[in-house]
Amino acid sequence: MTNKPARLRSHTRRRSNGMVIIYYFYDMRGTGAPDIPLGRNYEQAIKKWDEIHNLKPRIAGTLEQAFGRWEKEVLPTYESGETVKGYKKNLRRLRPVFGKSTWDAVTLPFLKSYLKKRSAKTQANREMALLSIVWNYARLEGLTALPWPAAGMKRSKWKNKENPRQFEVTDALFDAVYAQADQTLKDCMDIATATGLRLTDVRTIAMPNNGKLRFQAHKTAKPAYFDVAHSPVLSAMHQRRLATKADHVMFLTTPNGRPVSYGMLRDRYDEARKAAAAKAETDDDKDLAAQIRTMFLRDMRKRASDLADTLEDASQLLQHSNISTTRTHYRTKVSEIKAVR
Repeated sequence: MTNKPARLRSHTRRRSNGMVIIYYFYDMRGTGAPDIPLGRNYEQAIKKWDEIHNLKPRIAGTLEQAFGRWEKEVLPTYESGETVKGYKKNLRRLRPVFGKSTWDAVTLPFLKSYLKKRSAKTQANREMALLSIVWNYARLEGLTALPWPAAGMKRSKWKNKENPRQFEVTDALFDAVYAQADQTLKDCMDIATATGLRLTDVRTIAMPNNGKLRFQAHKTAKPAYFDVAHSPVLSAMHQRRLATKADHVMFLTTPNGRPVSYGMLRDRYDEARKAAAAKAETDDDKDLAAQIRTMFLRDMRKRASDLADTLEDASQLLQHSNISTTRTHYRTKVSEIKAVR
């Protein structure tokens, strides 16, 4: 006769119809913790018992199985390096909390509890967005049949409240940093504010072809182009670029023809911003200096939005599918409302 596995307990229940049901548990007596339910199927209960008793990590049937496959199969398909970097960061946060959980253990209250405990409230929302992506991928791959726990729930009902960063890049702020920038940074700021492109696209957009600056946004993959002749800023930059000997096809380049990396832009911007703030303080304009220090290079996209004539023009410029995104996160220009009488 096979010996009963240590700490494996069973409880028998007889239902009103006479059917006998056996429930299996992992015995936690003496630890102060409740017994761990192992289910009603003996073979599955033994597998779970083995995982607990011998401290074996269980992957199949848990979210970790989906995390691993999604990271291997889907993550490499994203073209944007920034998107991949952000998702990897989110995965590092999600896996320790959700990886060992079974699908039925992840409920809406569990998600809400996670959001409540995270100190970085906005970042926690981003992590939940990725968890939703992985969950739906798991459903398509047959790893779970359960719907996303927050399906049909309004965002405001369960996610952390977000306060969009309101920051207007005024002429004074732009001019202050622009004056301290070298030609490479000036060109970057010019492209960004003329086109509304994200920094990744500003760096990698190719030279104009037949007078058109063509691109396919890394984040949205939407193709579009700008007619260089319609932009004095882009036209002037194009002439300088044609006179520069470079061994690459990117529109943005250094004066000696080198490609421009994100690190090069970050260092140049940090130096220019620091110099601009110092000059403002020397000029006894402490308010301007304080504002300069809180302005980021990515805020040039906000300036592009405000330079557009209308909210609709701004939304089209930034390639937003929803105009509310432009209104909430980018457009700071006050709309004029005309009196009716």
